[in-house]
Amino acid sequence: MIFKKKVNYTNFPSPGQVEKAISKEKYSRKYKKVLKSTLSSLIVVAAIAVLIATLAMPVLQIQGSSMEPTLNDEEIVVLVKTSNLKRGQLCCFSYQNKLLIKRIIGVPGDTITIDDEGFVYVNDELLDEPYILDRALGECDITFPVRVSENHYFILGDHRSTSIDSRCSAVGLVNSEQIVGKIFFRIWPFETMGTIDHYNNQQKSEDKAE
Repeated sequence: MIFKKKVNYTNFPSPGQVEKAISKEKYSRKYKKVLKSTLSSLIVVAAIAVLIATLAMPVLQIQGSSMEPTLNDEEIVVLVKTSNLKRGQLCCFSYQNKLLIKRIIGVPGDTITIDDEGFVYVNDELLDEPYILDRALGECDITFPVRVSENHYFILGDHRSTSIDSRCSAVGLVNSEQIVGKIFFRIWPFETMGTIDHYNNQQKSEDKAE
């Protein structure tokens, strides 16, 4: 009896298949390298953004109605940390482990008076306040006139009937060391996104008045 040995033939890849496999491997390695580089860049950018947001431009959410109609409850704004503050700007300051947002009415050297109807006088001149909708003396237990001392500010909320501010002795004049910075940009809601300045506040009040 004669036995025939079964021969197994191995199918070797063609040169084209080998070249295709090498190209695929090169592409895979290149893709992983690019992906790794992109992820690293995104992590660095995110870290820088967080650092900037924490140290230079914190993002805050408004709570309450003390700054209506300029700022409303749950709106989101951007704060710029600065010590260069002027009358009329919106500032953020620390008070009893909280951050409060009010408007600077008096700077060092100013004399402030508020009458029973809520009209505000700075250095004996009636203050033009297009950013408020109504006037009120509000929570006031101090005696006028008030002289703003060095390194201090007299602040008021735009919603005068509800705001607790420098008219109340519990808050009083705000020391410059309490100031965190000024509010300059609203990012939410999107329909009112933009810088916050005197013109925008005036326009907003005029629109509501109409």
